[in-house]
Amino acid sequence: MAFGINRTQLNDWKRQVEAGKIAFLTHYWIDERFPGIRTVTKVGCSDLQRLREWCQSYGLNPRYIHHRDRYPHFDLLGREQVRILQAEGLQDHIDHFRLIERG
Repeated sequence: MAFGINRTQLNDWKRQVEAGKIAFLTHYWIDERFPGIRTVTKVGCSDLQRLREWCQSYGLNPRYIHHRDRYPHFDLLGREQVRILQAEGLQDHIDHFRLIERG
């Protein structure tokens, strides 16, 4: 289940994905398969070749792209999530979801 986002943010992400743009959506997330992980960033793009190339540019395996309806996406978790959000200049995602603990 997704928490910490609103309908407008979700719809904006969907519009960007449908338009073939690389789009980021971070939200709180609970999945028993990933203990200790409390957020996920979905990197979506309807242009599968573009999404594959994006994955490869970060050393990610495109095999793990989720082909969901009109919203194909790659899930970023943990350190990889923070590393890529920083590289993409998405500090607002990091701050909002407190992905880096401040001392």
